[in-house]
Amino acid sequence: MAKQNDAHDKRWAVISLASIPLIMTLGNSMLIPILPLMEKELDISKLQSSYIITMYSIVAIFFIPLAGFLSDRYGRKKVIIPSLIITGLGGLIAGWASNSMSDPYLMIIVGRILQGIGASGAAPIVLPLVGDMFRDDKEASTTLGIIETSNTIGKVLSPILGAVLAAFIWFLPFYSIPVFCAVSVLMVGFLVKNKGGEEEHTSFKKYWGLAKETLKEHGKWLIAVFLIGAILMFILFGFLFYLSSILEDKYDYKGIWKGVLLAIPLLALSIASFIAGRKINDNLKVMKWITFIGIILTGASVAVIPFMDHPVYLLSIFLICGSGIGMSLPCMDALITESLEKDVRGVITSIYSAMRFIGVAAGPPVIAIMMKGNIIWMVSLLTIFALGAGLLAYRNINP
Repeated sequence: MAKQNDAHDKRWAVISLASIPLIMTLGNSMLIPILPLMEKELDISKLQSSYIITMYSIVAIFFIPLAGFLSDRYGRKKVIIPSLIITGLGGLIAGWASNSMSDPYLMIIVGRILQGIGASGAAPIVLPLVGDMFRDDKEASTTLGIIETSNTIGKVLSPILGAVLAAFIWFLPFYSIPVFCAVSVLMVGFLVKNKGGEEEHTSFKKYWGLAKETLKEHGKWLIAVFLIGAILMFILFGFLFYLSSILEDKYDYKGIWKGVLLAIPLLALSIASFIAGRKINDNLKVMKWITFIGIILTGASVAVIPFMDHPVYLLSIFLICGSGIGMSLPCMDALITESLEKDVRGVITSIYSAMRFIGVAAGPPVIAIMMKGNIIWMVSLLTIFALGAGLLAYRNINP
């Protein structure tokens, strides 16, 4: 009976934790399909609209390591819950500015900065918390697959939900964030019992000392994983920005219909992530090769973007690209959490998460700039980055 209750509690804890990356993804990705609409409503350029995504991610890059330290020292929940509240507050400010101000762009950016600060202390802390909760490697791998799947499900729902909400009022997606955050705060507060990290009380100096020792010992494959994470997020969010713009500007797909079209290839990403999480178990070699194959699929898909000028073709290419990225992400999560000791998981996963946010931050503005020129340059950049990531996985990840 006790085992049954424990399994029940863990199941609800996993659902609660999975809500965090889901909400953080919704908070960012559901704005991508409505960026062209925001450009019209706010009278801003494509580059300026890309900053609505980028500022969220840039702030998170700098705050994630601090959040990792605080979570190791004071406990995961004590960082996650205030972070979710800050994220909700950022959404309220952006929504209020859009509704009340004649020129709300700068205040929207302020709200997005707050959301980025909140995101830095929420989603990245989930990975080490899973490592704290599940001692069995197979169970941890499966849970990480669920967490990453939740993240990717957020990506699938994002374009549809963003388009549906914006169909009523263009700034309604901002107001949805505090509602989602409130639900997650209640779930984490009442259903997650683990308090990993509260007993540690490691000083900041010792904390970074542990990080340096870990990087010295595992630096070759860890740096490879960090860079691969950044590259895959760069490709994903760059491609999303490109596809959202091109579907509306060139092929005249707008609103909910465009959201549904964007969701189809993202669904492939979600399914690939879930299957990979189930298959890898605790086999580090399998993780390496699934990561490598996923990267090759990603690179091959972006390389053939210019071969045909048709929306169905572009969506098909993105479906393959998303599948490759979906295969790779849970493997890299598991490589980190299953290869490192508990006392350094917080700092290492925070560095990894920060690197992923660098990719998210860089993708939209870089693609916005490159869309002004010949598409070959954009495709060449994405392909070269993918090939570099594949080489890193093949040569540097040696379990």
